[in-house]
Amino acid sequence: MSRKANCHDNAVIGSFFGHLKEEMFHHTRYPSVEAFTTAPADYITWFSTSRAHTHCQSPSPVQYPTQTLAA
Repeated sequence: MSRKANCHDNAVIGSFFGHLKEEMFHHTRYPSVEAFTTAPADYITWFSTSRAHTHCQSPSPVQYPTQTLAA
């Protein structure tokens, strides 16, 4: 934890929510409330398993540990 009035603790989750809003909500219309309520869970699954991340030289978070162990 950082000291009081330091925002470093919120950087990771703030970045995630920025990606969530930009990639899932902007320019998207959902046909029903059910589709809207299931979309965040689907996005989090996709974000964690399939989306390439720049901090790990572009493999998905699931692929990164296996790539590291294989090297």
